[in-house]
Amino acid sequence: MTLDFDAARRIMVDRHVRPADVTNPQVIAAFLAVPREAFLPDRLQPFAYSDDDLQVAPGRYLAPPAQLARLVQATSVKPDEVVLVIGGATGYAAAIFSGLCSSVVALEADHELAATATSRLAELGFGNVVVVEGPLAAGYAGEGPYDVIFIEGAIGRLPDEITAQLKEGGRLVAVAGTGNAAYARLWIREAGAVSDRRLFNCALKPLQAFEKTPEFEF
Repeated sequence: MTLDFDAARRIMVDRHVRPADVTNPQVIAAFLAVPREAFLPDRLQPFAYSDDDLQVAPGRYLAPPAQLARLVQATSVKPDEVVLVIGGATGYAAAIFSGLCSSVVALEADHELAATATSRLAELGFGNVVVVEGPLAAGYAGEGPYDVIFIEGAIGRLPDEITAQLKEGGRLVAVAGTGNAAYARLWIREAGAVSDRRLFNCALKPLQAFEKTPEFEF
């Protein structure tokens, strides 16, 4: 049986994205437009529109659509802004941002994931996205500073060198912590300083590059 991905995408938005307090019409339109199945291996495509984490490589996942939509909305991204997506994986989050901003830099440390993202984004015509390779915890200063930085995966720490890549007025959104204690957090650069605040409860699979450094005990 051939799956009707277009119908499944509309159902996902109506059953999962909208009920998650996602009200921005541009964000909703992006989730209706971007084919999530195209960013998944064949074996996972039947599950493309479930509201679940889907593993695309060892330890790497596409975030559940409802959580991703809430996080994207929280960035308050504007059409003329430049976005850095850290942990771009196969490119789905970058594709979502593509229709909401001027250009996207998708940073990925895994060579195979980066190659997949480059191929999928090009095939689907997301011409304002560039995929770059490098260590995730270093960000990508070469194309910065950025209006928005989005980290796709839970973090235990946020290196200063990443917040340093925010423009004045720039925002960074990430999920801090894991499990039931995890929550979305917003960092903003204002008057040269970076402040942050808690947004809402939200759990994503952790990104190993941002694990908290163990402290010595005496």
